[in-house]
Amino acid sequence: MNSTILQIAQRYVRFLLIVFALLALIRGHNSPGGGFIAGLLAGLSMVMKSFAYTIDEVVKNMKISPGGLMALGLLLILVSTFPSILNGAEFMKGYWLVFNLPLLGDIKLGTPLVFDTGVFFGVIGVTRLFFFSLKLAE
Repeated sequence: MNSTILQIAQRYVRFLLIVFALLALIRGHNSPGGGFIAGLLAGLSMVMKSFAYTIDEVVKNMKISPGGLMALGLLLILVSTFPSILNGAEFMKGYWLVFNLPLLGDIKLGTPLVFDTGVFFGVIGVTRLFFFSLKLAE
């Protein structure tokens, strides 16, 4: 579909979807479901772009293939298990690094965030692969 109104609107809506996806990812690493929900929101932004333009344009402009995103996600999930394995602790035990920044205070980065980021990329890849394979089958 080549609707001018939809093409203009999708720019702003996609931006909001990505912002909410990043907020869900950052907030969700201390709560269940952060990476999954964030991945669905980010994948939905690509689906919205395909509604505004043709599917061929969207596929042509993709920088990373869906398979590449899924592989990156699985790699990050695997990397998140290394600290617990190397320290001889229980599998997937969380480890955190705390940074004290002058204006922001304590920033905690840990293995749950790495795991959720892996889920985030994996869900984006699966969503794009699923939707684009359905769209191409029409």
